[in-house]
Amino acid sequence: MTLMVDIRKLSFINEMAKVGTNGVADNMSKLTGEDAQMEVTKTNFIDVDDIEAQLEPGKRVGVRVRLLNEPHGHILVLFPEKSAKKITAIMLNDVVEDMSDVSGKMARSAVEEMGNMMVSGFIDGWADVLGCAIDTAAPQLVYASAGDIVTRTVGLGGDDLALFFDSDLTVPSYQIEAEIYAFPDLEEFVEMINGIEVQTA
Repeated sequence: MTLMVDIRKLSFINEMAKVGTNGVADNMSKLTGEDAQMEVTKTNFIDVDDIEAQLEPGKRVGVRVRLLNEPHGHILVLFPEKSAKKITAIMLNDVVEDMSDVSGKMARSAVEEMGNMMVSGFIDGWADVLGCAIDTAAPQLVYASAGDIVTRTVGLGGDDLALFFDSDLTVPSYQIEAEIYAFPDLEEFVEMINGIEVQTA
C-alpha cells in the first residue's frame, strides 16, 4: 500500500477541506436563513492511536455516513448535546409549536436529517474537486463520547492512519457547534489525489 502524496498535490487536500466545509455552510445558510460560516481549523494525517487525544471530552450526537464510491470510508458529523437540541428546534420550528412536546424519535430524526444535509454539502465539495460522483448510504445515528464514536468509526476502515479534519461551524443567533471528521480509504484517497491534474501557468 502506498500513501505517498505527490507534494504538488498537497494543496488539493486543503482545497477539499475548504470546499467541503463551504458546502456545509451553504446548506446551513439555506436552512436557517442566516449566513453560516464553517472554518477548517486543522487538516492532517494522524495515527489512529492518537486521534482520541485530539478530541474534546463529552457526549456527542450525530451521524455516521458510509461512502459507496471511491474513496469509500466514512464521514462523521457530530454535535455536542446542547447544539443537538438547538438543531432539533431549527428543524422542527415549522412543525411544532411547543418544543416540550417533541418526542425522542422526532428529535433523533431531526438530528439525522441535519447531519445528512451537512454530509451532502461536504461530499458535493469533494466530488467537485475529484471530478467524480460520490454516493452515500443512509445516515446512521450515533450517540456516545466523541472518542468512542471516532474510534469505532476508524476501526471500520482498518487503516493505521486517518485523515483528520477539525472544523468549527457558526450560525449567528444559534451558536451551533459541529465537528466533521473524514475517514476515507487512504489508499484510494491518495491515488485519487495523485491523479488530479495540476494546472500550470
